[in-house]
Amino acid sequence: MLTTTNQVMMTAAQATQEPAGGVAGWAIELMERLGAPGAGLAVALENLFPPLPSEVILPLAGFAASRGDLGLISAIVFTTVGSVVGALALYGVGAVLGRDRTRALAEKLPLVKLRDVDKAEGWFARHGPKAVLIGRLVPVVRSLISVPAGVERMRVAVFLPLTAAGSLVWNSLLIMAGHQLGERWHVVESSVGVFQKLVVVAAVVAVVSFVVVKLRGRSNAEKVQ
Repeated sequence: MLTTTNQVMMTAAQATQEPAGGVAGWAIELMERLGAPGAGLAVALENLFPPLPSEVILPLAGFAASRGDLGLISAIVFTTVGSVVGALALYGVGAVLGRDRTRALAEKLPLVKLRDVDKAEGWFARHGPKAVLIGRLVPVVRSLISVPAGVERMRVAVFLPLTAAGSLVWNSLLIMAGHQLGERWHVVESSVGVFQKLVVVAAVVAVVSFVVVKLRGRSNAEKVQ
């Protein structure tokens, strides 16, 4: 498993600007010891504690898959499960504590910025349920969008499939990028801004197209009646 661990840790340290034995090394050790479930666990924790972004974990998992240390499909499956588990935990926080107590808690956490919570809340207020889907493709919002969804008690039967779909798209794209780039997996993190905007635009177009088709279908049905 990850036979060149020291080399990978040094590369990860450069990509995340952390010491080689820091959080990046911890994520690598999780994958080294647990395989694909370790990558899923790292992503689940990344939803709750943001020092190591998924932009690093996911391409790194793809790189490990390119070496045969992880299965490509299992890496995608376990990281998506990890994303959903982490999102569900934050949904629970929002649902149990409510808006004011959640904001008070966020203000006390050293790794969470209150303005990021407000940004996610604004996203949810503007876009409603589709914010959960599209928000999974936006930095910071990706994790924290689960909080306002919980505060507003969005139906879990709606929240979970939207979270899973958005996470599957994001995780698959970044893992595949790391898989294709191999030892250059770390360039994904620096390029993800432009890449992410393209994905968001594509997602918005897909949602709008879906709504238009539904509305046209409903209008045609009413005309027939």
